[in-house]
Amino acid sequence: MVGARILLESLKKSGVEVIFGYPGGQVLPIFDQLYDFDVKFILTRHEQGAAHAADGYARATGKVGVCLATSGPGATNLVTGIATAYMDSIPMVAITGQVGTHLIGNDAFQEADVTGITRPVTKHNFLVKDVKDLARTIAEAFYIASSGRPGPVLIDIPVDVQRADTEFIWPQDIKIRSYQPVYSGHPGQIKKAAKLISTSKKPIIYAGGGIITSGADLELKKLAEKIQAPVTTTFMGLGGFCGTHKLFLGMLGMHGTAYANHAVMESDLIIAIGARFDDRVTGRLDAFAPGAKVIHIDIDPSSISKNVRVDIPIVGDAKNVIDELIGQIDQLPDTAEWLKTVESWKKKYPLIYKDDSAMIKPQYILEQLWDLTKGDAIICTEVGQSQMWACQWYKYLTPRTFISSGGLGTMGFGFPAAMGAKLGCPEKEVFNIAGDGSIQMNIQELGTCVANKINVKVLIFNNGFLGMVRQWQELFYKKRYSFTPITSPDYVLLAQSYGAVGIKVTKKSEVIPALKKAIETNNTVFIDFRIEPEENVYPMVPAGKAINEMIEGLA
Repeated sequence: MVGARILLESLKKSGVEVIFGYPGGQVLPIFDQLYDFDVKFILTRHEQGAAHAADGYARATGKVGVCLATSGPGATNLVTGIATAYMDSIPMVAITGQVGTHLIGNDAFQEADVTGITRPVTKHNFLVKDVKDLARTIAEAFYIASSGRPGPVLIDIPVDVQRADTEFIWPQDIKIRSYQPVYSGHPGQIKKAAKLISTSKKPIIYAGGGIITSGADLELKKLAEKIQAPVTTTFMGLGGFCGTHKLFLGMLGMHGTAYANHAVMESDLIIAIGARFDDRVTGRLDAFAPGAKVIHIDIDPSSISKNVRVDIPIVGDAKNVIDELIGQIDQLPDTAEWLKTVESWKKKYPLIYKDDSAMIKPQYILEQLWDLTKGDAIICTEVGQSQMWACQWYKYLTPRTFISSGGLGTMGFGFPAAMGAKLGCPEKEVFNIAGDGSIQMNIQELGTCVANKINVKVLIFNNGFLGMVRQWQELFYKKRYSFTPITSPDYVLLAQSYGAVGIKVTKKSEVIPALKKAIETNNTVFIDFRIEPEENVYPMVPAGKAINEMIEGLA
């Protein structure tokens, strides 16, 4: 069997249902085999779109996303998407073609050292030089991508390896001696954590994307309700704890709720689960939660004490560790007064906006979207103000319903990610919350959506600016709007030119009818919402400040 066929048979053995990609000279043998192979292939309009679509598919389903590109520029166009997945711990396998093995290092046409280029942004990568190694390499790639702390794995396959012939032998068991993730927490550390929780007066649970990765949302709810501790999540953790639960404080950090930030800063114990204390969460590091002890549960030992000193580290899978921890807590902490204090902050510092303008407010749009969907939808976002509003004003009830670029903050992510999410969860309504800047970065994927009947709904918050950068220029650079005003095409005509549906909304009264029409339309829909040009995202923690030093009178 030729290498190209072995690749496809191996993908099938790995449970792959859809591949996103783009053809080229050094993957022609693979595409020849794809011609009549039983797997869904989605031809994107750009390789970056393929990587983001594979990423969105993985986030929505929990399965490994797969993308495919040719050598040189095809492979390098995947890099931003691979880096996005790497920063957010998303399982992905990226397959690239490469020039023939005898040409590697000779600066051949469309040659690039893709394994060297991607080494810093992959969990692991492979250059396959012998067809006999191909099947096992693919099996190992999927195992590495999906186990432990997930992440992207790249497989670079020279074109002569794709053409070479050998027997197809699929490995029955994958064991990598140097790679042994720890899934169960240390019993002694768990006992220490349970004791610390029992004596705490002001505990708070700080949950990240690890909750969603491990499928630990029910265990998290059990723990929170047992110890009666408020819960805040990271950006990546949204959906890991029900957004309408009485113990939920929303997201914390730079654009988190004021009451979540105050609660963290005043707590005496932070129970961190599947989160990495990134700079957007901690703000000024030396001022972060000065009176709190820290329990940190994470499957990745390198994330523990990386930014914040931890008192009780526990390495293990969140689902397993939480379950073990619940069983060890015999004496419950007395948190009644603490919960009263937190509730008073909720009343004193509510998440609000001024809805007194003739212009449409983005917060209002998201409120109406929530009312129409009641959380039964997948929300993807671009990056910037639209992304933060989507975090604040839509309630996420279950895991894998919020999909966005967290660690890398990749503009252009949302639309192709929404495609992947819709293909993975066709029964769900999928919305992409976009700004007029970010949507233009991968707008060509309209062609992919229409050609493949991937009916996503795109809500464009059109303010004529690169909004988040403009907000910083307004607040910290004396309104010197240097290259942040941006023009847009006529999104209605553009959508129609691709065969999609376009709707323009300029009045508040048109918002709900437009959303209803989008939901009812069996096609990709672009809604161009003309929003208040200088609306800002609040609260906001300025760079270098503690997270309880917020702008907008909420400190």
